[in-house]
Amino acid sequence: MSTKVIEILNQSEKTLISFELLPPLKGDDIDSIYRALDPLMEFNPPYLNITYHQEEVVYKKINHNMVERRVIWKRPGTVAISAALKYRYKVIVVPHMICGGFTREETENALIDLNFLDVNNLLAVRGDPNSESKIFTPEDGGHVHSIDLLKQIVDMNRGIYLDEDLQHPSPTDFSVGVAGYPEKHPEAPNMESDLHFLKKKIDAGADFVVTQMFFDNAKYFAFVDSCRKKGINVPIIPGIKPVSMYEHLSYLPKTFNVNLPETLVKAVLKCKTQEAIKEVGVEWAIEQSKELIAAEVPVVHYYTMGRSDNILKIARAVF
Repeated sequence: MSTKVIEILNQSEKTLISFELLPPLKGDDIDSIYRALDPLMEFNPPYLNITYHQEEVVYKKINHNMVERRVIWKRPGTVAISAALKYRYKVIVVPHMICGGFTREETENALIDLNFLDVNNLLAVRGDPNSESKIFTPEDGGHVHSIDLLKQIVDMNRGIYLDEDLQHPSPTDFSVGVAGYPEKHPEAPNMESDLHFLKKKIDAGADFVVTQMFFDNAKYFAFVDSCRKKGINVPIIPGIKPVSMYEHLSYLPKTFNVNLPETLVKAVLKCKTQEAIKEVGVEWAIEQSKELIAAEVPVVHYYTMGRSDNILKIARAVF
């Protein structure tokens, strides 16, 4: 079986680096991923995260009176991308498993495939609501909450499958991480409630936590402190995303429920060009990274969003 991320974290004596990539749009070939990742592999990341999105909905006009609703998948699947990256880069991959868009049976099938490929590290998350709705709605027979997804994975590790009559079920060997929110999950009524449910995930078998992006390290340190007081003692990996365009000033807070520090916002507003904005984002992320490394965080995890030029500058400055 492959090495577990939690084993790497527990054995490392220094801060590591990891990258999270967004699968390409359907129609793009695998080279779009390789072009983004190839430059970053000089830093020898011990693992790569692969995010995932549920289906999207489009409405196609049939005639003057009728509109057809179509559910489409715009990105290749987790299993295929995991296999491609694992065997190209000889690196551990951590695919995201989500609740949205999948039944429990479909989830089990994907887990069987991943286990067969010796992809044994996962991040279990609920996923965002469908693009046409502000409220998360699971598939019929799907999971409502990420802890239910986590429990299904843990059950498979015990050899418990959905088919109770399955002959000679083989236990899987997954290590699972979950998401954490230094500024609170947008649907949580308060931070105390958010931490309560995060603790339940750890108690249910999660090995580590990866945080949502943040732009003020004080929020991460306060989050870690609160987690420790709650008895959440697993590694908590900080997630970093550099600002790279003016639209991020509104898009990031709205989409990810994060606050942008006033100093960062003012610096972006002073910029006259797109390149200047990217440079501000790079410098801000460099300073964040240096402070996190000085605090001996286990990993600095970078959200690439499918591009690597700015991430490359940051990594070269701090690693």
